[in-house]
Amino acid sequence: MTILLTAITLGFLGSLHCVGMCGPIALALPVVNNNSLSRFTGIIIYNIGRVLTYSILGIIFGMLGKTFIIAGYQQALSIGLGVLILIIILFPARYTQRLNFTAILFKPVSKLKVSLGKLFSKRTYSSLFTIGILNGLLPCGLVYTAIAGAIAVAEPIKAGLFMAVFGLGTLPAMLAVALAGQKISIGLRNNFRKVVPVFVVTMAVLLIMRGMNLGIPYVSPEMDKNNCTVHHCCHK
Repeated sequence: MTILLTAITLGFLGSLHCVGMCGPIALALPVVNNNSLSRFTGIIIYNIGRVLTYSILGIIFGMLGKTFIIAGYQQALSIGLGVLILIIILFPARYTQRLNFTAILFKPVSKLKVSLGKLFSKRTYSSLFTIGILNGLLPCGLVYTAIAGAIAVAEPIKAGLFMAVFGLGTLPAMLAVALAGQKISIGLRNNFRKVVPVFVVTMAVLLIMRGMNLGIPYVSPEMDKNNCTVHHCCHK
């Protein structure tokens, strides 16, 4: 329950980042403008596609996390992910630019943007859904942070749920941008982005605490030598 609360909080508060980064996409969506209901439906369909992609990513990275559990490195993984996030957020860019995942993914991201560009010329619900799916694959620091949380969850289904709840947490801000349109100024969107590091650092600290075996229920549960939560594992 706590991990899901963390996911929706990260999504909701971190969606201030989405307003700055993904706001232009939300504003440019080729929604069906027959009436207000059609417009709202189109925006919802777009966001369903986005959340679906996040969920699938969660399942995939949850599988990766599970391999660390099997190897007995769950706590080290959680601490390592938290420290990595802190390094990226707190250290000057000149020291972390080598960790620029966007640069590494330049070619596939370019192809992805071309596909998105073609879809923006079509005003259909199916194109909006596909735009949402593809948008979920665009490089995003906030999504990277959520994926780190999904890896730490280390269970495919739970990790998929973590990412789905994270995506749902971003909905209020994204709906507001898409519906309010140009009423939300570029300056305001950029100001929103400035507060996001606070929430990302909080997520990193929670990951580190989770791996420190402090015996704090839900936040940092005590693990036994098999990486099982004490009193919550069944041994045959």
